[in-house]
Amino acid sequence: MKTLKWWQNAVFYQIYPRSFADGNGDGIGDFKGITEKLDYLAGLGVDALWLSPHFPSPNWDCGYDISDYTNVAPEYGTMDDFKHFLGEAHKRNLRVILDLVLNHTSDEHPWFLESKSSKDNPKADWYVWVDTPPNNWQSCFDGEAWTYAPERNQYYYHYFMKQQPDLNWKNPEVKKAMWDAVRFWLDLGVDGYRLDALGTIFEDPALTPHTVPMNLVELRRFSEAAKTPEELKQKEKYWHDMFKNQWGQPGIHELMKELRSIVDEYEDRMLVGEDDNIDYMGNGMDELHLVFNFPLANTDRITPKHIRNNQQDRIAQLNKLSAGGWACNTLGNHDRSRIYTCYGDKVHDAELARLNAALVLTLKGTPFLYNGEEIGMTDYMLTNIAQVKDTMGSWYYHTIVTDMGVHPDEALVRTAEMTRDKNRTPMHWANKPNAGFSPDGVETWLPVNPNYKAGINVHDQERNPDSILNYYKHLLKVRRETPALVEGNYTPLHENAEDYFAFLRTAEKQAVLVVLNYSEKRLNLNFSDAKELENKNLHTLFSSGVRSHVEHAASKLSIAPFEVFIAEAKA
Repeated sequence: MKTLKWWQNAVFYQIYPRSFADGNGDGIGDFKGITEKLDYLAGLGVDALWLSPHFPSPNWDCGYDISDYTNVAPEYGTMDDFKHFLGEAHKRNLRVILDLVLNHTSDEHPWFLESKSSKDNPKADWYVWVDTPPNNWQSCFDGEAWTYAPERNQYYYHYFMKQQPDLNWKNPEVKKAMWDAVRFWLDLGVDGYRLDALGTIFEDPALTPHTVPMNLVELRRFSEAAKTPEELKQKEKYWHDMFKNQWGQPGIHELMKELRSIVDEYEDRMLVGEDDNIDYMGNGMDELHLVFNFPLANTDRITPKHIRNNQQDRIAQLNKLSAGGWACNTLGNHDRSRIYTCYGDKVHDAELARLNAALVLTLKGTPFLYNGEEIGMTDYMLTNIAQVKDTMGSWYYHTIVTDMGVHPDEALVRTAEMTRDKNRTPMHWANKPNAGFSPDGVETWLPVNPNYKAGINVHDQERNPDSILNYYKHLLKVRRETPALVEGNYTPLHENAEDYFAFLRTAEKQAVLVVLNYSEKRLNLNFSDAKELENKNLHTLFSSGVRSHVEHAASKLSIAPFEVFIAEAKA
């Protein structure tokens, strides 16, 4: 095999700490619970864990409003609990990366409390302050982006909610304090960071107003109603235009170079950005190691044509980097509808979920999985506004009811659809009360999806050889044992096919064919015209179908409806 970095070989697994495992029985996930599940994660076959924020926070944005960058939230445990978790993860050869929130702090962070106390305090310039709102910018979560602080008789800027004031990164003292926090966790041994919302760090210095003829809540309502191609196109333009002056502004690349130089002081650490802009990888060696291939996920339906177009564009962009770039593929995370729900068709949801798992795990690049995908967890639509914990959702509900006269029943449906609570519900560990996440009788922080009773839980699936959990385990094992699936080049085959996506992964001494049948049809396919497969037989490495033979002729390959077929070319 080529000499790859650990993060190129790895399959990452995102843990949403609040919802993963409740170790002390209080209804909230914690480090004790995560540590108890490390054997499960090692047995699943993943290599690295990404933790959503575990820092102290008032939780207006579920931990992304941080009040202390160098500590552990009490509900998750103590610093000793974190150190024990990290040590136990490393004993199992599981790397750990943390969420790094650079753009903003909590409004309860001591830095902000001091900054807002007066105009002449030592941290007066640590945030973005103005005397009067200079424009019509919106917070992407809850309306106006400028909030009044009577202590200073000024307004502060926040791209996200008002409880998340933006840091002023033009102040060198801010930069030093944040870099100190970065080093704190690296010194403890964490293996890197996922950078939250890095595109929002700087704003247009001219403070240019947006030109969209509506505010945020009106745009959300317009987006819900958009149906025609013209309306959908207008919706996309409005969303872009509303925030274009608050996103992707000059200065980020220089900041990423500084951060990379800090990370490179440590051995074998990495950075992945919550962005799909390959420019943030610099020349391939001087900024981020990875950015997410979000365009793959940004579709209502995964189709062979969509995948091919995505890969063609993405790989071409990566190849332009002077030092080369490495892909990073994902379909799910804590901000997105679960892949079982998002890409299902209400008829073949189970088959499509398995196809899409195979897609992420066989494409060229580093895969990221989200906790619960491996057991087929689905979105859970809340039925009571009192259950909503996502502040963005509750703000939207009350705003459209109060300001726009929307009936509460409709408002609740819309809120349940848009809120991120639906894909953050507790992990299902067993077919028992609270899905085994918390003890019986404990109220969990979000309601548990009751479909855990229908076999969507770890305990039942571990004992079922045909479960999606064992499907993931098998796929991950095949990937790990097949060099071409980790390091190999990507070559699309049969590029006009509408029903299936076929491609080769080729390493120095191995060629592997992958066929993903996205249709209900049985396909009879001929791949003998591919030079890597000419005069070769196909030795089956993985199939989601029932096959009576291991060896198949490349010229006469039968693929079952919705089958995933992976085979190595053999002479």
